[in-house]
Amino acid sequence: FGRTPKINAKAGRDHWAACNTVLLAGAGIPGGQVYGASDRQAAYPARDPVAPEDLSATIYHLLGIDPHQAIHSPDGRPV
Repeated sequence: FGRTPKINAKAGRDHWAACNTVLLAGAGIPGGQVYGASDRQAAYPARDPVAPEDLSATIYHLLGIDPHQAIHSPDGRPV
């Protein structure tokens, strides 16, 4: 989760799931790249939003893992 674009009444920020930043490095990630954009308040995606499952698929791909492969925890739960 991210943080709210505005300060709350207690001079802090609340949880905000609508827009986040992510930094990726290594595993063949080309440096100096920016993908997507937020609105002026950094509250909502404005261009090229990425869903969590798409980010996971990209990471799996770069690690050489088939993103469509079912992966389970030791107790059998899907990951």
